[in-house]
Amino acid sequence: MHNEFTAIIEKDGDWYIAYCPEIPGANGQGRTLEECRKSLAEAIALILEDRREDALRGVPRDAIRETVVLQ
Repeated sequence: MHNEFTAIIEKDGDWYIAYCPEIPGANGQGRTLEECRKSLAEAIALILEDRREDALRGVPRDAIRETVVLQ
């Protein structure tokens, strides 16, 4: 389950639109499925990066900070 998210993709006219139910606000679009998937992946990455930066603001300097990896 490392870096895996659900993509819900629908056809809307000439466009594909996508969203990720696990990451509110993560949406993508494209004229092809590949463009749509790439757009959604970029949106997910940006949102997670922003949330990480927000979450780390105000963490005490003497706090232990480690990375947890899910596999």
